[in-house]
Amino acid sequence: MRLAVVEDDDGVGDALVEALSARGHHADRMRRGADLLTSHRGYDAVILDLGLPDADGQQVLRRLREVSDIPVLVLTARSDERSIVRGLRGGADDYLVKPPRIAELLARLDTVTRRAAAATQPPPRIVATGDVRVDLAARRVEVAGVPIALTAKEFDIVAALVERPGAAVSRQRLMDRIWGDAFVAVSRSLDVHMTGLRHKLDRPGLITTIRGYGYRWGQ
Repeated sequence: MRLAVVEDDDGVGDALVEALSARGHHADRMRRGADLLTSHRGYDAVILDLGLPDADGQQVLRRLREVSDIPVLVLTARSDERSIVRGLRGGADDYLVKPPRIAELLARLDTVTRRAAAATQPPPRIVATGDVRVDLAARRVEVAGVPIALTAKEFDIVAALVERPGAAVSRQRLMDRIWGDAFVAVSRSLDVHMTGLRHKLDRPGLITTIRGYGYRWGQ
């Protein structure tokens, strides 16, 4: 399992990485919440402390949930009921109070990653909406049987939207998935590509803008 360990205390962080590595896992240490927000892709799970130097862990968790469903286990010294409830309601998959017992920590990580894997259904390889046909495997889009030439980024936007037709997808999630950065860069790239994509598809209403949030494919 590839794990992101977000912990600013060197003693705790280094001990966790060492213990996890000794048990066959790949653990990367991060000291700030911002490091997690820009580098969470590719990990199987996150171990998140709440007392971070650049932001409160609860805030980091909320922002992470805007773009990712990666399993998160909060590991913190905050043992009061209010903090535990806030953490779980804020998007944590589990909550553990320091100091952890490594066997219990690993068992809880196994549980949250299995749960996440079971909840993830592979998207259909071909999605048809009206006369628009998207072949995800071939990276091909046809409108009324005519192939449409899309740029790589335009197709990536389509792929992200058609995975859940009818469901809203936030701008942050699209930016994070396609450009790898939803939090640092201020860019109009998504708007430019979306305009070009809509023009090429020429199907008003196919991609709906949800004001203040993002976009939706289909009705």
